Amino acid sequence: MVRLSRNPDDLTFPSVEQASPEGLLAVGGDLRFERLLEAYRRGIFPWYSEDQPILWWSPDPRTVLYPEKLHISRSLKPSLRPEHFTVTLDTCFGEIVEHCAGPRPQYPQGGTWITPAMMEAYVALHREGYAHSAETWLEGRLVGGLYGVAIGGAFFAESMFTRVDNASKVALVFLIRQLRTWGFRLVDCQQSSPHVLRLGAEEIPRRLYIEQLASAVRQRDRRGRWQFDEP
Repeated sequence: MVRLSRNPDDLTFPSVEQASPEGLLAVGGDLRFERLLEAYRRGIFPWYSEDQPILWWSPDPRTVLYPEKLHISRSLKPSLRPEHFTVTLDTCFGEIVEHCAGPRPQYPQGGTWITPAMMEAYVALHREGYAHSAETWLEGRLVGGLYGVAIGGAFFAESMFTRVDNASKVALVFLIRQLRTWGFRLVDCQQSSPHVLRLGAEEIPRRLYIEQLASAVRQRDRRGRWQFDEP
């Protein structure tokens, strides 16, 4: 495992082929937005607990959802009707991250992997126009959402939360529909889960993911605050 430099002029990452079988590639460095962008462009993302150093991952296989392959189950369709939820983009990014950072049952003592440093880093990415959120509202109340990073034609989904059944799924569906309209090529789900697989995500070899990612990130960045296209 490679230890990264904290030198602001050195954003070098090792080749993803050097990752462990679990996908762990490197340790250390920092969470400056320039380093985060370099990591995402290379198929690498940070994931660690508050009592750990920064850990960088590139798992194999990789779970990807292609916008044109989005699958909407029969049970989810009623929740997509406009009279049920309202979905917005980039209206309360920081609040979405805070909700996503709430205690998770799989972490001891109700911890979370979204540490204060991670929250600050992604808010900085949002200020730079690279990180975005999708929000689900019910009767004026925020009930679900997600956030992630967009570079070129790739969207890297980071985390989601829900307070009402299907609220986070609805946010993701509306977002992916918009990404498809904008010509995005892939949504990186990082690792597999029943939730994303039911929406059409699939596992692909890391080698293929890196090839597709290299092409996707060469597209024009869509920076700044996002809004849904007018119907």
